[in-house]
Amino acid sequence: MPKLTPVILCGGSGTRLWPLSREHHPKQFLSLVGDGQSMLQNTAMRLQGVHSEIVQTSPVLVCNADHRFLAAQQLQEQGITDAKLVLEPAGKNTAPALTLAALVAEPGAVLLAMPADHVMTRPKQLHRAVEAAWPLASEGAMVTFGIVANRPETGYGYIQKGAADSYGAFGIESFAEKPTLELAEQYLRSGQYLWNSGLFMVRADQWLKAMAALQPTMLQACEQAMAQSSRDMDFIRPHAELFGACPADSIDYAVMEKLPVRSELGVPARVVPLDAGWSDLGAWDALWDVLPRDAQGNAGSGETLAIDTNNSLLFSESRLIAAVGLDNVVVVETADAVLVADKSRTQDVKKVVAALKAQNRTMASAHRKVHRPWGWYDSIDSGSRFQVKRIVVNPGAQLSLQMHHHRAEHWIVVKGTAQVTKGEETFLLGENESTFIPLGHIHRLANPGMLPLEIIEVQSGSYLGEDDIVRFEDPYGRGSPTSSSVLGKKTI
Repeated sequence: MPKLTPVILCGGSGTRLWPLSREHHPKQFLSLVGDGQSMLQNTAMRLQGVHSEIVQTSPVLVCNADHRFLAAQQLQEQGITDAKLVLEPAGKNTAPALTLAALVAEPGAVLLAMPADHVMTRPKQLHRAVEAAWPLASEGAMVTFGIVANRPETGYGYIQKGAADSYGAFGIESFAEKPTLELAEQYLRSGQYLWNSGLFMVRADQWLKAMAALQPTMLQACEQAMAQSSRDMDFIRPHAELFGACPADSIDYAVMEKLPVRSELGVPARVVPLDAGWSDLGAWDALWDVLPRDAQGNAGSGETLAIDTNNSLLFSESRLIAAVGLDNVVVVETADAVLVADKSRTQDVKKVVAALKAQNRTMASAHRKVHRPWGWYDSIDSGSRFQVKRIVVNPGAQLSLQMHHHRAEHWIVVKGTAQVTKGEETFLLGENESTFIPLGHIHRLANPGMLPLEIIEVQSGSYLGEDDIVRFEDPYGRGSPTSSSVLGKKTI
């Protein structure tokens, strides 16, 4: 009896949800729907309640190497400690990602590929769809899940249903690209078309067989990269150069859309209708669509106040948003940026990100609050030759043993106990105690306690960039962001 292996596809940057979603902390790691869980965490727990006869194995998560610690931490917070985390050296779209997952999964496992950045407000409907697809996938079919359309959507691809089978699934007549409004209205009236969800269920060996026939170059690159992969802590790292030669393509284009006309492959294509309150949260208007709304059609998060305002989204991260006399508007506030947009133009937010990148503005890719494997820091003030950070170190965690060429640092303990390494000495600091780290001194900050350590760091010097770090020891396997060598240690 095959086992079900959830495959969580955790790539993507979510640029249309800026300023909340950014390259270094994209939407799948954010809590957007008001339940306190990130989208990744919701995805990881989404199959709880599937019929007990469908035995599940530990999930496989495929993500960007830069997000590895964030992904691992969020899974651990959900009690998932046995996941296989595969780190893509470069983004190659979903077909190579699923191929990597198939190569590390148990032989004969049925893979359920789920993007980490989707919302489903009715998970029991997903469970029913998975249970309907299970026997088909177990017997060798590749099953996709088609969302029951409730409006003439022009932003999604469509699947035309074929003949029904006894499992409640359908054959696939054709796939359609994002249609015009007139064509989308025709699709909706016909009742024969479903939205293409990006969810797939297929046996690992069947996926690899289809790849061998349809995408041999892609399969070969993935196999070679995995054959020379390395393991780093809990992470599986495919060989970067070999994976870099892999073509980029989606599951749909690379394989799924070709199966209906390639019956000789022995991998039949099926679609199971899914009506589970699904959204891919592609832009802010999609979030407005899934959040609860008041009598005036306003959706909100955080501290907000709406007066004579209708059909708007107000999303506050740290301050009050007060809206007066607005209609069909999106306002999103973060610590370092505010977005104001017409709700009908939210797809164009990606143009803001492109403009910021063209200006080399760091807020295009990073928040003021930056997550690290040991905790996080928030740059709360800065000026000429100084910067002030609030730093929180998780219990039992430590920063790298490091030094800086261009800055000195003052540390003041606000909460908890700090273990400080400074040159040849190591000592403890309690609350309201402080120390000074001179420029060029090797140092380390650690939290030996059971509670979070919080300090205020005041930096001073001629250059305060994050690339002025030379690491000598690091428990997280990171190199230095510089390319020089210091004391005979290579720092890249």
